[in-house]
Amino acid sequence: MNPLKNLTRVGPSDQNILLLRAATVRYGRLTALRDITLSIPCGSSTAVLGRNGAGKSTLLRAVLGWQPLTSGEIRIGDAHPQHARPRLAYVPQRHAIDWDFPITVRGVVEQGRYPSLGLFQRMGRADHEQVAGALEELGISDLASRQIRMLSGGQQQRAFLARALAQGGDIFLLDEPFAGLDLFAMEELEHILRNWEAQGRTVLAAVHDPAIARRCFTRGVLLDTGLVADGPIADVLSPANIDRAYRREHCAHDERARPAGAQK
Repeated sequence: MNPLKNLTRVGPSDQNILLLRAATVRYGRLTALRDITLSIPCGSSTAVLGRNGAGKSTLLRAVLGWQPLTSGEIRIGDAHPQHARPRLAYVPQRHAIDWDFPITVRGVVEQGRYPSLGLFQRMGRADHEQVAGALEELGISDLASRQIRMLSGGQQQRAFLARALAQGGDIFLLDEPFAGLDLFAMEELEHILRNWEAQGRTVLAAVHDPAIARRCFTRGVLLDTGLVADGPIADVLSPANIDRAYRREHCAHDERARPAGAQK
């Protein structure tokens, strides 16, 4: 796979296309996302970080229009997320996928075309070309007839990235894309994401590990239900910001590790 292939920018890099203004999500009395205001520039690669329960996946679901806001708003360009769905492509966490489902790699990638097809409409020539292009760009054309369950973790991830690519959007939302991958597959994914950014595609990915975020992304959004920091990744992941965002997770770990009867 050539990570420098097809370096054609798809849009202006200086236009803010993803805007959140005071976005808040509550489940009853539980606040999952609190008063988030930020902008994601077009053509950027952004890691969304934070401890477990900080709101990373909730933020992605809100941008996708799957999670209603309690207050505030989200805009993609001038549109509400529900009206911008053709621009959005999502790759779920690996544990959310049924890897035993009998489907080929091509079948997985073809699923990316389904949202654009009408009821009972079959894929046409343009759809098949889109699928073939996505398979080629992700370097898995030779795996098209293989069952998805027979692939390595890295190959499976590339198949779902190809599905997102075949959808035809320009904003990619990835939920923990590095989870469960070996070192080689992680390096492959890093090359893919850097290639997409060079092409002007917008990537927003929930990432748990700050070290991975530093290596693979140029921008960051650090959450602790509320917004801790956003901007260039090195600035976002300063020691002070990391301590603030992960303090409660560390404290909970320390409490679990403390022997019974030990004093604080």
